[in-house]
Amino acid sequence: MMSRQKLLLHPAAKPVLFTLCLLPFVWLFFRTFANQLGANPAEALIRATGDWTLRFLCIVLTVTPLRVISGTPALARFRRMLGLFTYFYVLLHLLSYSWFDMGFELSDIAKDIAKRPFILVGFSAFLLLTPLAATSFNAAIKALGAKRWQWLHKLVYLIAGLALLHFFWMRAGKNNFTEVFVYAGIIAALLAWRLLQFLRKKRLQRPPNMRKPLSI
Repeated sequence: MMSRQKLLLHPAAKPVLFTLCLLPFVWLFFRTFANQLGANPAEALIRATGDWTLRFLCIVLTVTPLRVISGTPALARFRRMLGLFTYFYVLLHLLSYSWFDMGFELSDIAKDIAKRPFILVGFSAFLLLTPLAATSFNAAIKALGAKRWQWLHKLVYLIAGLALLHFFWMRAGKNNFTEVFVYAGIIAALLAWRLLQFLRKKRLQRPPNMRKPLSI
């Protein structure tokens, strides 16, 4: 049987992942043109693309912990693709809102962003995500330098918090917070893991006689 590492390094692995990541878009595209989005197709499409954006954001944040915990370095090769698909779905989310809800009236969109906090938060998350997508290529990493690039991409945690707040406010009108709690729990666990790793690294950088047992 092929090992997990070899399976992830197989030339077909990326095309398979690309196809899987595209399936939600294909399904939404089919449902849109088959008129299967219900009584309010604009709202259904906006919510669906927003949901998939948050799901992909959680998947991206899971890659590094899963890679470290499972001892599978090959997982890192999929992070860029997953990050770009996150941006793809947030673009669809913004396009659905701008087109189906606002009719591409830029002045109305600007007023709506300024008037409604949950849209302002969501739009802020989109703006912060844009430079991350734009610098997801080797040339950008080389131009920025590894350290600056890493610090820039730490914005993903702020973006995750803004996306979660945006999602919470969208659900507030329906008093349905089950999904919000699920995503909040996932993101909190991933942030806690990152914090633990950071504290361990700092502890190991100290001289042996200054180290204290790490407890949380």
